[in-house]
Amino acid sequence: MASIGPFLFPSIGFDAVIFDCDGTLVDSMPAHFDAWCEALALYGAHGVFKEDVFFAMGGRPTKDIVVELNDKYDLMLDPAKVAMAKREAFLKRLNMVTLIEEVAEFAEGLRGKMPLAIATGGSRMVIEKTLKIVGVSDWFDEVVTADDVVDGKPAPDIFLKAAKLLGVDPAKCLALEDAPAGILAAQRAGMQVVAIPCPLVSSGC
Repeated sequence: MASIGPFLFPSIGFDAVIFDCDGTLVDSMPAHFDAWCEALALYGAHGVFKEDVFFAMGGRPTKDIVVELNDKYDLMLDPAKVAMAKREAFLKRLNMVTLIEEVAEFAEGLRGKMPLAIATGGSRMVIEKTLKIVGVSDWFDEVVTADDVVDGKPAPDIFLKAAKLLGVDPAKCLALEDAPAGILAAQRAGMQVVAIPCPLVSSGC
């Protein structure tokens, strides 16, 4: 796994690149954290999702996170209802989302030169809106979301499906990820991984 401080990307050794979206290609984590806070407060769980826990669980499907929060804090939150509320809260904050410039420049420089894909733990509707608002919807040959696989990150399924759709051996794919679950998923898929630094947000839940 290669870690990038000043965003140094390898230039050889891969035939396709697969990007995580939130926290990797786009700076959306503050908006996601605020959305989680709003959704959990709506269901009487204000303050249970701390920043460090939020980032540690990054990349995982929303419903899976709710299940874990239930177990951790002895709650009885409805995963589907909280996920819906969190999605709606995030969509209200889409104007907060921006591209991560260095990663976007890397992706744009590869357009037309090799297959590119998105592999994300987000839902298809939210990810498509996110890509559209930052103007990169047409950059990627394939977009694989949590809606397209049975097991989300840290299982390798999303990355394996993206490689299959691109027609590239997973071992010849470079994956860019920021979250521990996503990094582990890409490693389990047998891909070379570049870890994108993930700064903490400053707002509180």
